[in-house]
Parts: sequence; C-alpha cells; structure tokens
Amino acid sequence: MMKPCDESIKKTFKVVEDMLKIADEGDAVREDIGCGVLYGVVRDSAYKIKKLAEAEKDAHIKKGWWK
Repeated sequence: MMKPCDESIKKTFKVVEDMLKIADEGDAVREDIGCGVLYGVVRDSAYKIKKLAEAEKDAHIKKGWWK
C-alpha cells in the first residue's frame, strides 16, 4: 500500500497527463492566437508541474517510501 503522500504525487502525474491532452486538443481546434497562448501556457505549466513531481517522487524513493 502506498503512503497518502505518494498517492498524491501519482494523482499529480495524472493531472499533468490531462493537462497535456487538453493542450494538444485545444491547439488542434483553436481559431485564434489567444487560444494558442492559453494552450501554450497549459502545456508549459504541465511540464513544470511534472518536473516538480518527478523530483518529489525521486526524493520519496531515496527515503524508501515509494512502493
């Protein structure tokens, strides 16, 4: 069984996947520059969140918490 803090990190990875999917879908159907900016920010934010979550996961692995 995973610790609740590790479960939260796993949920964060799911949110990142959803954000990247939304950005791709939004970019595919956008009709103006404003939407392009929006989905660029969503994508950039997702990658930043992913990087932070990966670092936290690595820290938990080193502590022996991550299962």
